[in-house]
Amino acid sequence: MLPAESRPQDPEPGTPAALDPPPGPSPAASGAWDRAPGIMWYVSTRGMAPRIDFEGALFSGYAPDGGLYMPEELPQLGRETLHEWSTLSYPSLVKELCSLFIGPELIPRDDLNGTSGDTGSAAIESVQGAKNVDIIVLLPKGHCTKIQELQMTTVLRENVHVFGVEGNSDELDEPIKTVFADVAFVKKHNLMSLNSINWSRVLVQIAHHFFAYFQCAPSLDMHPLPAVEVVVPTGAAGNLAAGCIAQKMGLPIHLVVAVNSNDIIHRTVQWGDFSLSEAVKPTLASAMDIQVPYNMERIFWLLSGSDSQVIRALMEQFERTKSVDLPKELHSKLAEAVTSQSVSDEAIIQTMGRCWQENEYLVCPHSAVAVSCHYQQVDRQQPSPPRCCLAPASAAKFPEAVRAARLTLDTPAEILALEHKETRCTPMRKGDDWTQMLRDTIEDLSQQWQGRFQNLPA
Repeated sequence: MLPAESRPQDPEPGTPAALDPPPGPSPAASGAWDRAPGIMWYVSTRGMAPRIDFEGALFSGYAPDGGLYMPEELPQLGRETLHEWSTLSYPSLVKELCSLFIGPELIPRDDLNGTSGDTGSAAIESVQGAKNVDIIVLLPKGHCTKIQELQMTTVLRENVHVFGVEGNSDELDEPIKTVFADVAFVKKHNLMSLNSINWSRVLVQIAHHFFAYFQCAPSLDMHPLPAVEVVVPTGAAGNLAAGCIAQKMGLPIHLVVAVNSNDIIHRTVQWGDFSLSEAVKPTLASAMDIQVPYNMERIFWLLSGSDSQVIRALMEQFERTKSVDLPKELHSKLAEAVTSQSVSDEAIIQTMGRCWQENEYLVCPHSAVAVSCHYQQVDRQQPSPPRCCLAPASAAKFPEAVRAARLTLDTPAEILALEHKETRCTPMRKGDDWTQMLRDTIEDLSQQWQGRFQNLPA
């Protein structure tokens, strides 16, 4: 298992080229990637937006055509590079990986973030009190644990703005998507997203898979390189997209996607059924209670050979009808790249208990979704490569699940202290115009920024 301590906490468009070549990953012909390949360009999965550089992808969310940004070409890493990277610390590995995709970076001024649980608090922690950034967080009221909400609503810093949405994670993504579709508005206010809508979040998650591989592979001197199975618990499929990209870059991993009872990804992998259920089902793994896993669009694009026309038609149909049957060839490639399992609340509870009994390791319910898949394989006594389960969060944030598993939790003092702190949260109620509320908030913050700059001494 890759514990939480081993990962980073759950970080104006560039000038488009006058003549854009056809989009799509075009890997380097050689086994190793040129360390100075020039500018990395990013294209929309739907093919109707100009390509942009990393700065443009960083300062954005959805592309203007409704798609998501992906690198135009993927570095291909040979055995020599993997050997070099295997000796690096996690921070150094992230730096090496990011250097393949990033040009000069800018520090954003305004952040816009929708969260189903942990991303919001991590983002707030990283920027609270900063003088050059404001962060806006939308949290789904009643769909996070009490502790997760308190981690966000008890931060009273001037640059932190939390909205409590009377809706689920899928519903709160809609106004964010609408705001980012207004390119002029995004550019005017220097907006970016900090969840996995933004390419930079997926980029950093690619490192999880390389790090997991290096921890689990028995030897890099074997020919061919040994495979490692990575079990990815997911809701919006950002880390799964990162794993698919790592595969395409040459990392020999097998991916298992593990979901809770909200099983759209599982149904898509098994039967090509990319369709919504009647409603989001509340589960113990609440951050994964998502029906619209938007990063599947990135995966479809990657596996289709970057066929933007197919992906645009597919996703526009899904947005209209909420139901799509994947083309047979695309479904076949998805099933080849990924296997899947759906895990019930009962299995989550049993897994948390078993993991504690066998290892004295207390997993959070989201991690338990992945570990449940591992136990199923162990109990079947089927041969498999070394396996790693990604662990998204600390169990301390989910006392309800811990109690349901009849385990005890030594709650950290800083978590207990949240109960006694003042909270601040602006409601977004059913019937309110959430998009207009976001736009008004962003406009107000920009005016405040302008006032501060005007008052600076010459």
